Amino acid sequence: MVHDATTASDRPVVLPPDPAWQSRGPAIAAELSEALGPSALRVEHIGSTAIPGMAAKPVFDLQVSVDDLAAAADAFAGPLADRGFRRSPYERDHVPAGSGDDPARWGKRMWWLRPVGGADADVNLHVRVAGSPNERLALLFRDWFRAHPGAVPGYAAFKRTLAGAVPDVGTYADVKDPVVDLIVAVAEPWAAETGWRP
Repeated sequence: MVHDATTASDRPVVLPPDPAWQSRGPAIAAELSEALGPSALRVEHIGSTAIPGMAAKPVFDLQVSVDDLAAAADAFAGPLADRGFRRSPYERDHVPAGSGDDPARWGKRMWWLRPVGGADADVNLHVRVAGSPNERLALLFRDWFRAHPGAVPGYAAFKRTLAGAVPDVGTYADVKDPVVDLIVAVAEPWAAETGWRP
């Protein structure tokens, strides 16, 4: 689901959960929301660091929902560069196997921040169209785990085992994507039953 564009050849590192992630992620989201202005319809903390008790790579994934990817990329380029973000070449998310969905609907723009000296947090910033399937998937994945804390240890153990078995972050992401597809397949009935909305 989330490729780390800056370290695709590095070995993945999955850390035990840090309770501070639950406050730091939203704080970064608030800072970026202010910096990016009205083109950023929503800025949310997503991914494993947004799930209490989840082991994770020490990178905050944030999602910015926008009306138009090209216009947002132009509008965000300056403010993000000023904050040390670099543009990633990744412009499309993994399409879940068997969905038959048009890959064009899974477009995104992405930036990353890797502060020198580790004073600030590492961030992957995913910009996706509001109402798109990839915007929705990221939020459903997070919210399903938040509502099902009993599922967190199993997925965390899978990630730790996977991180120790693969040579790089790119392979880690490629193996993890179909597992995320399975989790979302379980999450969809829950979303329908509960009336969950992004």
